[in-house]
Amino acid sequence: MKPFIGYLFLVLGITTGIAANSFAKISDGFSKLSPTIACLLLMVITMFSLAKAMSVIPVAFSYSTYSGLTVAGVVLFGILKYNQVPNLYGFIGICLIVIGVFMVNYLGQAN
Repeated sequence: MKPFIGYLFLVLGITTGIAANSFAKISDGFSKLSPTIACLLLMVITMFSLAKAMSVIPVAFSYSTYSGLTVAGVVLFGILKYNQVPNLYGFIGICLIVIGVFMVNYLGQAN
């Protein structure tokens, strides 16, 4: 598989990871059936996509990108859907996570 396809799988993994975490909130502790099924299905797609991405992208790059951007996406979801706005320290933390993702991807090296 070409690296470009790996990055497409990574984008799919990030997107479905954000959606899965959003459905986890909507499922109300897995007490609502439809959102629970959607969450579990999206998590399977997320892990499949991440595994495919890791077959051509170094593990450190793919997982740090997945985890950092998924966390930032879920925070954005919480802000938009539930008006759960983090305080100043939360915003600083999210900014540091995103900066860290860029540093790993653009400045980091893997052999």
